[in-house]
Amino acid sequence: MNNSAHIRKKSLITSFVIMFSIYAFITIVINAVFTYVNQTEAYHTECENNLKELNGYVGSQMRREGIKFSEFKDYYSEHSQDMLIPYDYSGDYEALKKEFEVIFSRKYPGKVYGKDIVFDDLDEELKLQYAEYEYAYWLTMLEDARDSFGLSYAYFVYPVDDLNVCYMIDAIRGKKTIDGKDYLTLGDVVETDHAKHEVLWETWETGTEPDRFDSFDNEYGHTYAFYTPLVINGEKIGLICSEVSVLSVNRAIITAVVRHFLGSVIVMLLGIFVMIVLIRKNFLLRIINLEGSVVKYSHDKDDTVAEEIRHNESGNDEIRSLSDQFADMILELRDYMIDLQHVTAEKERIGAELNVATKIQADMLPRKFPPFPERREFDLYATMDPAKEVGGDFYDFFMIDDDHIALVMADVSGKGVPAALFMVISKTLIKTRTLQGGLPGEILEDVNDQLCEGNEAELFVTVWLAIVELSTGKGWAANAGHEHPAIKRKDGSFELSIYKHSPAVATMEGIPFKQHEFELEPGDSIYVYTDGVAEATNTENELYGTDRMLDVLNRSDPENLEKTLEAIRTDIDDFVGDAEQFDDITMLLFNYYGPRTGE
Repeated sequence: MNNSAHIRKKSLITSFVIMFSIYAFITIVINAVFTYVNQTEAYHTECENNLKELNGYVGSQMRREGIKFSEFKDYYSEHSQDMLIPYDYSGDYEALKKEFEVIFSRKYPGKVYGKDIVFDDLDEELKLQYAEYEYAYWLTMLEDARDSFGLSYAYFVYPVDDLNVCYMIDAIRGKKTIDGKDYLTLGDVVETDHAKHEVLWETWETGTEPDRFDSFDNEYGHTYAFYTPLVINGEKIGLICSEVSVLSVNRAIITAVVRHFLGSVIVMLLGIFVMIVLIRKNFLLRIINLEGSVVKYSHDKDDTVAEEIRHNESGNDEIRSLSDQFADMILELRDYMIDLQHVTAEKERIGAELNVATKIQADMLPRKFPPFPERREFDLYATMDPAKEVGGDFYDFFMIDDDHIALVMADVSGKGVPAALFMVISKTLIKTRTLQGGLPGEILEDVNDQLCEGNEAELFVTVWLAIVELSTGKGWAANAGHEHPAIKRKDGSFELSIYKHSPAVATMEGIPFKQHEFELEPGDSIYVYTDGVAEATNTENELYGTDRMLDVLNRSDPENLEKTLEAIRTDIDDFVGDAEQFDDITMLLFNYYGPRTGE
């Protein structure tokens, strides 16, 4: 018992752990996807802003220089090959500045550059010295701005014609060696495709900052480039350019997503652990204890478990309600078992009585075949299979006198004991009245009046009653709401004898019943039955019908009456299959051979 509860307890907790783990996994994945999407959008927006801000910052510095930067650019375009910038200058433009100031003071003592002396007044040595200092200054500014804004590349260019662009300030160019020293290669002119750098050429032509970017692949991978035109005194000087590598952006995004993902995992695992502990303490253990009590009751059938369940449960929630329901169910089940014992005993008594009633009803029907072995004028056979223990169908046949036989087929409305009792009364009255003499119509009129008296249950019975004169084959029949009989003439086939019915017996007092005459020739047969034959229904709600019935009759041996009725019953069973029998199935087959006086 304890081992079983322990196993179930672990299983229940494990199920909750799995459930919460799946929930956590789905939540973390969805969170990671949203984080990735948001971070991607944020980083791309940030990069775009950084590109614009870098260009704006560098452009403001260059415009502040004004004509000085314009003069520097003009000088650079003609003397870039003469300028010597150390390859590993490392942003140390101050040394170049001091060198320029020393030479300037020596050549122009007491003068101030930019106030007393301008660029055009300088000799060629100082112009070159100043241009080298100015180049190093702007190169350092672009590199510092690039690093500050977290971009891949910043540079300054100006078109030299409609196809080529000069990379004026660009630390990513190659190097040249002079007298054993390495210097930056300046003044590189690069052919720039209009289709690949559409925005660059559009910016230069319009002289206005664009609202979009160039996108292309270079040594840094897939890259976005932004351009800002530098215009001084209405003259286009060049383009301030900045680039960012998509690869570096994606790396930053992935790093941010991974950090967020790991943080979410840690928080979620801690939350799951705390939740499992609380759920186990406040819910699972209570459910497991309740299960243990229920299992104990199922083994021992001890009613005191109900009080044990109420005592162990102290909560005030659905589990408490469930415990109370189990306790009530145990007590109700105890009372039910006591009542069931009484009901079972009563049912067994009723069943025994029904068995007796079944036997009594069966004994009331003639079951000895052949019924009149000494008679050679006819042969007959009949069967009755009730749908319940007792039925409402009945058949009967008896000799009225030495030359007349009565044949009866009847079906009482309803089923079970009431129909069986009404059947006994009806059978008795019909036989008693027939033996007193008269034709079928007269007989049914009298029986009808007697059955209508005190018929508070409003039951009725359909009856086919026939009297056959054996010496001549002449017969009289009355049909009170019953099925049409099937008649076979000698060397012919069974066919339904259809004519207008009279009302069923016991429906209304004082009504007349029609009758008709018929005549049988030696070798003729009559088959009568109840509606349980034609209305037998299969699982597809399809009726057996009279066509199938006639087909079996005509395929059977007319001389073997028992086998013929068995064939019909077998065919009905095959047709119905697993469907329940709802009505009694009763049949009678009568063969007429004519008078046998010569035997």
